[in-house]
Amino acid sequence: MEDFGYLRDGDVYLDSACQSLRPQPVIDALNRYYTEHNSCGERVKYAWGRKTDELVEETRAAILKYLKLKNKDYSVSFTLNTTYGINLLLQQFKDGIFKKVMTSDIEHNSPFLATMTFAKRQSIPREVMVRERDGSINIDNYDFSKALVVVNAASNIDGRKLLNIKDIIKKVHKQGGVIIIDAAQALAHSSDILEKTEADAICSSAHKMYGPSLGVMIVRRDLFNKIETSFIGGGMVDDVEKESYQLSAESPNHAYTKFESGLQAWGEIVAFGEAIKWLEKRSKADKQNLEACTQRLFDFLKSQPKVHLINEEPNPTMSFYVEGLDSHMLGAALSNEGIMARTGYFCVHYYLDHIMHYPPLIRFSFGYHIRPSDIDKTIKILERILG
Repeated sequence: MEDFGYLRDGDVYLDSACQSLRPQPVIDALNRYYTEHNSCGERVKYAWGRKTDELVEETRAAILKYLKLKNKDYSVSFTLNTTYGINLLLQQFKDGIFKKVMTSDIEHNSPFLATMTFAKRQSIPREVMVRERDGSINIDNYDFSKALVVVNAASNIDGRKLLNIKDIIKKVHKQGGVIIIDAAQALAHSSDILEKTEADAICSSAHKMYGPSLGVMIVRRDLFNKIETSFIGGGMVDDVEKESYQLSAESPNHAYTKFESGLQAWGEIVAFGEAIKWLEKRSKADKQNLEACTQRLFDFLKSQPKVHLINEEPNPTMSFYVEGLDSHMLGAALSNEGIMARTGYFCVHYYLDHIMHYPPLIRFSFGYHIRPSDIDKTIKILERILG
């Protein structure tokens, strides 16, 4: 694809689950910020600042539109990454609201560890739910009464989705609980399962959906009354006296400032808006190419007797190990051929190591930059290595 023209022939990038490659329009948008209107948002009145403010607000609106959510119900704030967003919420919930905290066994360390520390600090029990092989949770097995639930919408192991996400949200709310969704692996290629959800918060990362390094939080406005703001600084207040201050977030139009302390990454926010536009413009041919490349590599891995594929169905994210071959050594061998892939446990140590007892894995994950020639090369090299 021409938007990834900087990708050299022979370089095969298979680590999009960590961070996707950035298409040229996103890179151009970031460069325009630095060369045409480099300025502090929400602080200045000169023309450059007004331009930055305009584009930042467009990005907030674009995110809600992308997920088919309404501004009257949700506010969009920017952070460092998904991990930061989840912790920013969990560290600021008022005491005594929840009777327990719940997560699932296939979670990234971001929510898995954050729920551990939350349970200890709040002196409440923590429950780890079992995810089915298709990614769903059997909600009949769990009581969500006044629980804080933090789960992913899609796994970074094999892309399995939380297929019954809306049923879970409905039951959590019916039983007086709150649910936070880790959408880091879902927003780029599986955003449909999050459209019109009523989750209390959705945390994600722009750098996993073709944008710059940036985090985003989409938070229900009625969740704010459960938050006691303690992570605070510049950009969050309208007035300050010697022993008191007035939060800007008290105004509905500035609710997002509740989670935006200090100077924000204005250029990255602007470029993220461009990434969303770019994603929405993906053609049927682009999607078919991604699906075809996914299917072809899945079929190859599935056909190899020594390959133990974690995936049960094709997904742009797929993990496996090779019997009798160290995955880190395999990753190094692939790297020597220009193929870039992740090895290890992908920050899902509990499930992969202690539940499934897998050896370290290798993960292939790709996006719209993928070329049929990349799959050709990967299969050719693997055939040679696997013998």
